[in-house]
Amino acid sequence: MLPVYGTVKGFAKLFAGRWGFHFALEKLVCSTGTMSSIRKASKAAAGGRAHKERSQPGHRARYGLLEKHKDYVLRAKDFHKKEQHIRKLKEKAASRNPDEFYFKMVHSKTVNGIHRDESGGKVYTQEELKLLRTQDVGHLISRAQSELKKVERLRSSHLPITANDNKHVYYVEDGDEVEGVRERAENRPAEPFHVPRIRKKVTEEIQQRSERATNLRNMAAEVELQKQLSGKGRKRKLRPSEMENPSDKPVFRWKIERKR
Repeated sequence: MLPVYGTVKGFAKLFAGRWGFHFALEKLVCSTGTMSSIRKASKAAAGGRAHKERSQPGHRARYGLLEKHKDYVLRAKDFHKKEQHIRKLKEKAASRNPDEFYFKMVHSKTVNGIHRDESGGKVYTQEELKLLRTQDVGHLISRAQSELKKVERLRSSHLPITANDNKHVYYVEDGDEVEGVRERAENRPAEPFHVPRIRKKVTEEIQQRSERATNLRNMAAEVELQKQLSGKGRKRKLRPSEMENPSDKPVFRWKIERKR
């Protein structure tokens, strides 16, 4: 068991006699002044008590958690940022030209300090909306027909090449060359090496254009349905039990009205 030295010099001499770093340890101990700092460091290294942060006093519990310095720093930065922004706005207001005019001022005003834009969008009547939907349907149908024409053009210009279509005539002078020519003809590829790559690219384009045409037709049917629903007449949506051929798409039925 090590003897207990009550002074700093005795503690330093103990380590100096056994390990030989008298000067370094004495300088370290003398810089701290007392043994208390060494005890605290050794206790913290050995897993000593974890110090808790100070909590809000009981009579101030209504204010929430006790604000720490880091919280104050964030709050101060936010306050100064807003203060600087307000100062810039005041400078702009002070240096504003009273004779300044924009045409936007005619259709806007300030109500209770809030800017209101009175221009808005154009208000269409039901007849105008129906006309716009009709134009939309015509445009979608024309786009779908254009895609189908391109698909037919691609299919007609890039027909699949088969071995029967690829005919080649060989000429020989005597019978000895027949076997060699026959072997070359059997080993000859049925189509050029670049044809499969072109066919794959064209097939993908045809598939994409066909899907695009189908989507455009579906969109045109949806717009046409919305145009019919926005028109006059009483209508209701049919239940699946009332349909002859039930489908996922909604089906409506208009009430028959007598025309004068």
